[in-house]
Amino acid sequence: MPSLAEKASKRDRWIAVYIAAISVVLAICVLGGDNAAKEASNKNIEAANTWAWFQAKNMRRDALRLQIAELELLLVTHPGLDESARMAIAERIATYRQQEELLTSEPATGEGLKELFARGKALEAERDLARRQDPYFDNGQALLQIAIVLASVAIVSGGNLALILSGGLGLAGIALTVHGFHLGSPEALEMGKQILSEIVEKIAQLTN
Repeated sequence: MPSLAEKASKRDRWIAVYIAAISVVLAICVLGGDNAAKEASNKNIEAANTWAWFQAKNMRRDALRLQIAELELLLVTHPGLDESARMAIAERIATYRQQEELLTSEPATGEGLKELFARGKALEAERDLARRQDPYFDNGQALLQIAIVLASVAIVSGGNLALILSGGLGLAGIALTVHGFHLGSPEALEMGKQILSEIVEKIAQLTN
């Protein structure tokens, strides 16, 4: 039968492997948090620029509509205008209406008000998603760091309480990390369950 020293050595090796695994997850969590923060900032800037462009085009369209209304009123209130003048005004109205239509929607370039509105909303949605992800990464990092410290204490002290606490915090940190990467994704939840079950098995081996 293995001696107590051999058992302790084996236990410490498993804890070292556990710490290494948690450290890898921590590194991934830090990366995810940094990316989420950058993504939120970038998308917020892009959304602000898009809405500024949208407002400028909308003001231009309103100005065109006012000009169209004034020209149409001119035709109604001045029936004595000669035919050439009336045709010139009608042509100007037609030109303004074409410009108004392009300002309203321009699928070819994606720069119409309709397209800009959809783009602005999409950018806001991406920004909000990144903002929702960030707290999961922040909390996950804290829990994983504490888990590593407790696991190190377990090696020094030789007790199992610190290791059990470390395992619980590690599981929570992994769950938060997975949820942060795949917010609301069924595939992520399944992957998280698989990772958690594997970690649980490792902890059970270490504590037996």
